[in-house]
Amino acid sequence: MDQNTPRGASREQAGRTQRDAVRTALVVLGLCFTLAVLGRGLSESFTVFLKPISENFGWDRAQVVSIYSLTWLISGLTAPLVGRLFDHSGPRIVYALGLFLLGSAFLIAAHAQALWQFQLSIGLCVGIGVAFIGIVPNSILLGRWFGPRLPTAMAVVYSAMGGGVLALLPTSQLLIDHLGWREAYQVYGFAALGLLVPLLLLPWRMFAIGSPHITKKTDPDFIDNGWTLVSAMRHHAFWALFSTFFFTAVGMYSIAAQIVAYLIDAGFPPLQAATAWGFSGVVLVFGMLGVSALDGLIGRRPSVLLSYAISIIGIFLLWLLQYYPNIILLTGFVVCFGSMMGSRGPLITATAMKIFRGKRVGTIFGTISIGSGLGSAFGSWSGGLIHDFTQGYNLLLVFALASVILGMIPFLIVPALRQ
Repeated sequence: MDQNTPRGASREQAGRTQRDAVRTALVVLGLCFTLAVLGRGLSESFTVFLKPISENFGWDRAQVVSIYSLTWLISGLTAPLVGRLFDHSGPRIVYALGLFLLGSAFLIAAHAQALWQFQLSIGLCVGIGVAFIGIVPNSILLGRWFGPRLPTAMAVVYSAMGGGVLALLPTSQLLIDHLGWREAYQVYGFAALGLLVPLLLLPWRMFAIGSPHITKKTDPDFIDNGWTLVSAMRHHAFWALFSTFFFTAVGMYSIAAQIVAYLIDAGFPPLQAATAWGFSGVVLVFGMLGVSALDGLIGRRPSVLLSYAISIIGIFLLWLLQYYPNIILLTGFVVCFGSMMGSRGPLITATAMKIFRGKRVGTIFGTISIGSGLGSAFGSWSGGLIHDFTQGYNLLLVFALASVILGMIPFLIVPALRQ
């Protein structure tokens, strides 16, 4: 009995350690989800502010959309810095800086009088703030807790994009209707800064350590090949992932920046348009989890290609809406396009983490993520120019369709992305 007691105690202790690790992992997942909801929702809220700001100052669509474009350009360019800062300083500093920048940006925007002031606040500061609480730091932190289950965890966090859109787009429209767009920005600014104190009080040192079962590399297949950013950039998979991020973002964001305005121009009331696009947040959750589940059932390549096909159907339904504005087509568009808005993100992220895993994976993945930021910026800006040039949306939709197809091609031809 005396000899068996230590073994039983050891097993019991191991069980408690495992349960504690699972609980902490779920807390970290919930925290990453919440921050992603906040960052994505605040950044995407600009699609609701677009029309009132444009009408207030008499600016054309391309000028106003340039603010939104700059947000995603800066967010993408900041991604490598975020990964490097996370690797060296940990999550507390990264996330705190993100919330501080977001809160300050919206308070500045509430008093903006010129285009450059919006570009500085909503464009530059929000772009950096979103990057500091977004996918790059979340993927690195979750990788320390979920290991081989990272695709599922990232699917949950990517679905936060939808949660943010669902929560904050209708809220933005209600705040604008009842208070005005400047006052709405003030509300968002004070809310973001108010969350900074509880964020700083969290046990970040424990969160940053990661699960002992992951950090000890108990996975027998784990190999750190000593990737550096330079060596990664010489690998074809790096540029394949970069181009997928870029062209997919071009196609999706050339439309996303103007969806609420598009629906209003098609004849839908402003609140209904904002709510409909906000409801994409509900279907996005199912899209994210569904595509990730299919990854385990039918493989990565078929899952990704199916998601692109559904996106293409969504673009076609959006084209029909300008001629036949009705709830059935609107619902079909929201379900198809909205559910796939970023649905490929978890699989692309997991693919990058698997190929380039090692000590510098944060910097490498952050650099790959530049493609998404550049694509989002170029797509939304180009979409604004195309709309102003044609005074319509048909050429814009053709541009979006072609870009989405280009984003799909690497998964058709690059062997490393088909595994």
